[in-house]
Amino acid sequence: AAAAAPAATPAAAVAEGSLAIIAAARKRREAKVPVPQWHAPWRLSAVISGHLGWVRSIAFDPGNEWFATGSSDRTIKIWDLAKCSAGLEGGLRLTLTGHISAIRGLAVSDRHPYMFSAGEDKKVLCWDLEYNRTIRHYHGHLSGVYSLALHPTLDILCTGGRDAVCRVWDIRTKHEIHVLGGHDGTVGSVLTHGVDPQIVTGSYDSTIKGWDLIAGKPLYTLTHHKKAVRSLVAHPTEFSFMSGAADNMKKWATRDGTFIKNFGGHKAVINALALNEDGVLASCADNGTMQMWDYNSGYCFQKQETIVQPGSLDAEAGFYAATFDKSGSRLLTCEADKTIKIWKEDDEATEETYPIDMEGWRNYCLAPKRR
Repeated sequence: AAAAAPAATPAAAVAEGSLAIIAAARKRREAKVPVPQWHAPWRLSAVISGHLGWVRSIAFDPGNEWFATGSSDRTIKIWDLAKCSAGLEGGLRLTLTGHISAIRGLAVSDRHPYMFSAGEDKKVLCWDLEYNRTIRHYHGHLSGVYSLALHPTLDILCTGGRDAVCRVWDIRTKHEIHVLGGHDGTVGSVLTHGVDPQIVTGSYDSTIKGWDLIAGKPLYTLTHHKKAVRSLVAHPTEFSFMSGAADNMKKWATRDGTFIKNFGGHKAVINALALNEDGVLASCADNGTMQMWDYNSGYCFQKQETIVQPGSLDAEAGFYAATFDKSGSRLLTCEADKTIKIWKEDDEATEETYPIDMEGWRNYCLAPKRR
């Protein structure tokens, strides 16, 4: 007679059950791995030089014909986008002087012929673009002004700075409407929206606040970041935004501040974020590294380093500001080597020549994470 099979021990049965549970959980998580949208890699297209100091800020004209840059050389320069993109001479249209320190924020109004600038000299200026001169000063900041944003529907200007507050100004009367206090560190970035929260601020105290503009009080405070929040960027159509800090980047729902997703892997101080309607997110860091991401899934599809201008030190590889043009087809970065660089998608890249690394992405998604 054949020998009877040995009965399974209780410990073996428990181990088998645990393995089955782990396998089932992994299968459920695998189903949650988002499929990234394919994007072409971005390549350096043109380099613009003209500033004599670090280029700290950039803003586009609503018609996408020109853009303005602010620098540590205390000047604002207006550039012709078409000529600069093609590498032609005559790209510099105008140089504006009026600040006595680095210009850290710029914005061009899409409803008035005005441009606004903010600097480390505590000045917030309104420029009339028909006469190319300053017509208003907004007095009130107690220290350098690091960020500036225009409200999309109201005649309101928001500025944040080293005095740890965001000041809300009436553009026409120069009156200070609100002083949004509550941060414990420099307000390094400001976003504005047409609906509540109409103002979102990111601070070097590592928090983000969404504000009720009418009451002048915070609607929510987000404390997930462990390091200074140096950059915020809002999605052009979706009601969400990204925050960038040295620990990682995070995606949020704007209305109530719900945490959506971590974008991990760019281990550097993120000075600038830029996002276009195609869902391409660029994160630009203090050490000259730039990473391109698919905004919807969080997949990093490209990593690269900037190339410093000949004659510069290697230490001058660093990004300070970045933005896409109004069409979303060009990325402009402001850098520590005193140049502005224009990046474009590689027209010759295809899904075959530049495939998505699904295996690496799946492993990244399924690895245990913390918020």
